[in-house]
Amino acid sequence: MRAMEPESSDSTSHLHTNVTSPSYIPADKDTEFLQREELRSIRIGLELLKPELIQREQGIRSTIVVFGSARLQESAAAKHALNLAEEEAARAPIDSTHQHKVAIARRQLALSKYYDVAREFGRLVSSTCQIEGRCDYVIVTGGGPGIMEAANRGAADVNAKSIGLNITLPHEQHPNPYITPELSFQFRYFAIRKMHFLIRAKALVAFPGGFGTLDELFETLTLLQTGKTENVMVVLVGRDFWERLINWQLLVEEGLIGEKDLRLFQYAETAQEAWDLISRHNGVPSS
Repeated sequence: MRAMEPESSDSTSHLHTNVTSPSYIPADKDTEFLQREELRSIRIGLELLKPELIQREQGIRSTIVVFGSARLQESAAAKHALNLAEEEAARAPIDSTHQHKVAIARRQLALSKYYDVAREFGRLVSSTCQIEGRCDYVIVTGGGPGIMEAANRGAADVNAKSIGLNITLPHEQHPNPYITPELSFQFRYFAIRKMHFLIRAKALVAFPGGFGTLDELFETLTLLQTGKTENVMVVLVGRDFWERLINWQLLVEEGLIGEKDLRLFQYAETAQEAWDLISRHNGVPSS
């Protein structure tokens, strides 16, 4: 009787490729599959849900959004940057580029006071509201350096929780070290990140900043103006800066906004003034 011939090596190879092929990976574990264009709606849903569930688990009931320039440093660092710029300018006195850098560094030093105000604001609000295990009026920032770092740092000064909502960008970005690790998030989509800024927000406090700050500020003002969101107190810190930057009255005079729209925001100069406005608006003790 003839012995049974073994299966060919080709057949054995085929059996093994069945379990090593990408098609065999379960869909929820196939990261390459999840990046396909057709899966965008799934990614958006997950990006909305993950931070929401984690914040619930962490007991976050309400937040205050703090925005401002990522480029503003605390005073010592700004002073050091000015010294370096002046040294470079002294070595090339006829180079207008260096003189321009010195002028910017001087203005950055003048604006550095807002780093201290943002830090004090984070400290004041967090020490007032995060007591007896409650997580109300938790500081939330864009997670980066500058004013965002300062606000997160103020919360960390009093061992309170704070949130950072970072975004993936073409250039490398890292969350600042003062965010509560369990509340440090990274987003792919700006739209979902913006939703998370406002989902629990009782106020938005805007410090001097650039495009990102203006984007969030005007989106919030638009949502308030159109009634898409309610009861979010908007505080602009540094009246002189904001009134030089934006001619609000021109918008009224040209009929582009109503006079009542100017009541959608208030001004403050100090951390205490900002918190007093917010606490009165929301009916909570300010200290």
